[in-house]
Order: sequence, then structure tokens, then C-alpha cells
Amino acid sequence: MNLITLNNPLSVASEAYRSLRTNLFFSGLEQPFKTLLLVAPSSVEHKGIALANLAVVLAQADRRVIAVDADFRSPELHTIFGLANDRGLSSALASDRAAINLQSTSVANLSILTSGPAPAVPSDALYGKRMAAVSEALKQQAELILFNCPPTDQASDAGILATICDVAMIVVCNGRTRREAAQAARELMTRAHTRLLGAMLLND
Repeated sequence: MNLITLNNPLSVASEAYRSLRTNLFFSGLEQPFKTLLLVAPSSVEHKGIALANLAVVLAQADRRVIAVDADFRSPELHTIFGLANDRGLSSALASDRAAINLQSTSVANLSILTSGPAPAVPSDALYGKRMAAVSEALKQQAELILFNCPPTDQASDAGILATICDVAMIVVCNGRTRREAAQAARELMTRAHTRLLGAMLLND
């Protein structure tokens, strides 16, 4: 998968990610946040690569960033960044004493918490005090934490994660995301009482 913000930093797409970074910084001036959930209405939005590119430009702005792959069903971040996935978020959730296995990347200031081995019931692994404890521990190690999750039309996981995240952003794909699916994702964030910053529009 193409990390365009690294491979072609002068491209129009890379500049769009940097513009989004600026908007995020402005959004945090009056109401600061540390945890951001990227939500996709379906699988067509390629949210994992969008999150990865956003994480890169945030780290390039001298922010300590952690990207967390909480999509146990179709994890992507370990593949995008070429990392091992034998341990990760699922390992940290398995026990109160389990270590949080952050992995560094070639990008300064950017660390990844991969998904780890898939739990038997992914939503059960995310639902509980241990997930909140992991999130709090990550906040001590970074200025911004980005969470990846399954599409809202495939699992309830996004709604669970939304309850522990400060803000959320919906990822939509021009010409491919169905209006009804995007509206359902928006309503899910509202029910979770998570502040919605807006939408990230991707061109397929």
C-alpha cells in the first residue's frame, strides 16, 4: 500500500493531508483532544491507509503520535508499515499485566500498536475496563493517538471505541460511499456522545 505522504510528499494528496492536519490543530485549540477515532461507513473507503498517511503528517509536525490498529477483523497497519503482528493491542487487552508493545517506524515521532492476534470475539475484547486502561496508558506516551476500527456496517466495534475517544472523524470516498451508510456512521457517533470533527473526503 502506498504511503503517499512519504513516497510523494509534494503531491496534491500529501498536501491535502497536511491541510487536514492544520484543521485538526485548529479544532483542538478551544477543545483539546488526544484520542481520535477514524470511522468508515463501509470497506470501500480504505480507511487504514488514510489513517496511516494522517499519522505520518501529524508526526512530521513534531507531534508524538501513536496509531492503534483496533480492527481485529481486517488489520492493516502492520502491513502498511512492514511490522510484525505477533503481539499488539489484543495482547495488551488479554491481561492486566500484559505490556503494551509499541513499535517504532521510519517516521520520527510515530509509533504503532498493531492489532495483534485476533481475539475469539473482537467486540468483547474491546468492551471493558482494560481497553480504557490501555487508552489512558497510551496518553502518557503521546500527544495524539489515532484509532483504526472496522467499518460501521460490519461490526459494533466503532461504537465501543467511540466511548473512549475524545473525537471522531468519518472517512468517506467520493462517488463510492453510500449516503445512508455515512448517515448511519454519523448517528452511531452521536449515540456514543463522541464529538464529531467532520469528514475526510477521499478520491478513489
